[in-house]
Amino acid sequence: MQPKYPNNPTIKDVAKRANVSIATVSRVLNNLSGYSDKTKHKVNHVIQEMGYQPNAIARGLINKRTQTIGVLFPSVSSYFSSEILHGIEEYANDNNYSVFVCNTDEDGKRTMKYLQVLREKQVDGIVFSSEKLKKEYYDVMQAMEIPVVLVSTKADYASVPYVKVDDQQAAYDAVEYLIDNGHREIAMIGGSKKDEVAGTPRIKGYQKALEHNGIPFREHYLAYGNFNFHGGCVAMESLLQTAPEATAIFVASDEMAIGVLTVAAKHGLKVPEDLSIIGYDNLKLAEMVVPPLTTMNQPLYEMGKSAAEKLIYMINSGHVADSTIVPHRVVERQTVRRLT
Repeated sequence: MQPKYPNNPTIKDVAKRANVSIATVSRVLNNLSGYSDKTKHKVNHVIQEMGYQPNAIARGLINKRTQTIGVLFPSVSSYFSSEILHGIEEYANDNNYSVFVCNTDEDGKRTMKYLQVLREKQVDGIVFSSEKLKKEYYDVMQAMEIPVVLVSTKADYASVPYVKVDDQQAAYDAVEYLIDNGHREIAMIGGSKKDEVAGTPRIKGYQKALEHNGIPFREHYLAYGNFNFHGGCVAMESLLQTAPEATAIFVASDEMAIGVLTVAAKHGLKVPEDLSIIGYDNLKLAEMVVPPLTTMNQPLYEMGKSAAEKLIYMINSGHVADSTIVPHRVVERQTVRRLT
């Protein structure tokens, strides 16, 4: 028995069945004008009846778009990235865009490769997250002639807006919170010495808070954990040797802070009785650990959503969106003790 319709119906099959031109079907698919409501209803009914799936690239030949955006993430933290991505995908899907997610790996080793992939996919725009936007990346994106929005990073290109917190100020406020709670022997676990996006600004915020409160900065009070759990564990082991007298630690990511909690428990240190800890990010994990982590909130979901909103605005309007510095705040839980 012959199937009622072709297994993979084409736009030509839809047009023939609906008794309209291929151009009319294309206009209906792309929400363009030039047909009656009756025709629209008939075409959509045939599309549903036949199970026709429009090809994004073919549709792009009509409106010059594929309704897709690319998102580039380095391996900063899977939990960190997933919360930003959730915001991006929610807004994109609500506006009929699909999302290609590319993991560029630590230090952006695969960034150029994935930019070429996104070029071949003919994405309508790119959200670029956390990594520094190098000139070689920018030049490729310029050649693609599509809008780009940064999230959790920034650059000095007028055509590339960003969404991020003020990392230096947020770190300053985190350390100031510890000082306000009576701590003066404050160590820090930073991300990476080479990271200009989040690493260096958070260390500067730590140093400035100490300086403004008359507390000397000591190099042996600073360790690095590369923003991940394992790195936080290693850095904490180091600080137990180099700064055993520290009463508090500012940790530049929640994932590292959870590593600190793990090592503290292993050594029999009670948090916050023996050691106070404040993290950074306010990941969902921060309220799940024991004790629940006091941390500096940056609204990751909202940042992702805002980045997607700016990008789709730029795709539709051709105008450059404004950059946004989002607010941060201390989320008080149970890992900081007030010293008397």
